[in-house]
Amino acid sequence: MRLPPLLRRFRARHPPPPSISSPLSQSSFSHRSISVPEYEGLRITRIMTYQADLGLHEGRYTWAGGKYVDVFDTTVVAVETNDPDITGYGENCPLGSNYLPMFAGGTRAGIEEMARHLVGADPTRLLDVNRRMDWLLSGHPNAKSAIDMACWDILGKKAQLPVCKFLGGRFGKDFKLYCAISQASPEAMAENVRQYCEEGYTEPHDDIRRIRAVRTVLDAQTARAGENYPLLCNANTGLLMHEAMQVVNGVADLDVYIEMPCETYEECRSVRDHTNLPFVLDECIQDVGMMVRILADRAADVVNLKIGRLGGLTKARVVRDLCVSAGVPMNVEDTWGGDVTQAAIAALAHSTPPEMLFCATDFNSYGPDTIADTTAVRRDGGRMAAPIDPGLGVFPRWDVLGEPVYDTSNDQRPVSECPNKPF
Repeated sequence: MRLPPLLRRFRARHPPPPSISSPLSQSSFSHRSISVPEYEGLRITRIMTYQADLGLHEGRYTWAGGKYVDVFDTTVVAVETNDPDITGYGENCPLGSNYLPMFAGGTRAGIEEMARHLVGADPTRLLDVNRRMDWLLSGHPNAKSAIDMACWDILGKKAQLPVCKFLGGRFGKDFKLYCAISQASPEAMAENVRQYCEEGYTEPHDDIRRIRAVRTVLDAQTARAGENYPLLCNANTGLLMHEAMQVVNGVADLDVYIEMPCETYEECRSVRDHTNLPFVLDECIQDVGMMVRILADRAADVVNLKIGRLGGLTKARVVRDLCVSAGVPMNVEDTWGGDVTQAAIAALAHSTPPEMLFCATDFNSYGPDTIADTTAVRRDGGRMAAPIDPGLGVFPRWDVLGEPVYDTSNDQRPVSECPNKPF
């Protein structure tokens, strides 16, 4: 085929280089001459669960509908690997049994249902681990969250980097915290708010008289300290639509946020359509698809991102990044938890751009019980920083956790032989 004149002139001025013979030239190269060793990375060898009770400094945490918890039942999972120096730790602690469709006994039962099938998997392949768990067990994100969290811990320890580094890296020195105020009389709540303000919290989390009493305290604190104290009025899904409308109209003149007043997303959307106050969604966000719907509907100004409700750090990171891209700030938290959960919250919060992090929480400051040693995730003047040690930077206290309540090495049930399973 005859080349066009322009191309012929270019070829004349820029002839192709002479053929170079080398050991890797096509004529002499053979893929058989290179031996690629099979990957022999980390493998899960054993999974154990532990149970612990977490008390409260306030004695009882109360929320909408008279629901309450005196002692929190938390589950810690240990995932051992074929490297004797690397074990990952995760935790899940539901807010009792009547807040979300999950409870502590269900967390442990869900882990026991999946654990024996996960032995042999590579814990650093986080998407693969999550795919296996989703195939093995429908729903039950609380059980999956503890295992996923432990796998992130393993990944960090293997790479000798903190989990925060993998989630996006640190933004700044630390991040701000909010404090959840247990529901009580207006006077008692106002007094609790005064105390928490003195401890450095800037985001108290909450019925119109209660809100006005708390807002009065915060306005006085703002005048005294010169710092703004946003107030999130959280009904925890406890109001009917007509009740929620009374509340939002009754506090329309105040500087407050309205958080998840009704049980369903559709009910909350109806309330949002009748108020100009900034709106926060929480309990309805249970997967990435729901978050996409909320963003498309512009149904929230702030969202609460609970790690355990979404199924772990892997899926929580997807939602976090989606919100960052859409410009919707977040509260980074979980349903409840101790020191291990707190380390995961800190890692995700500290790796979130500051303008997109509305606030985070510090559950391990709410009570006297310590289940893991970690100096890096303790509150300091209403602020916190992510751990700097590899992984989640937590070291369980076995004197508190005691003996495991479940151990795959003692589980004699058969492993699934389904020919269509994706692993």
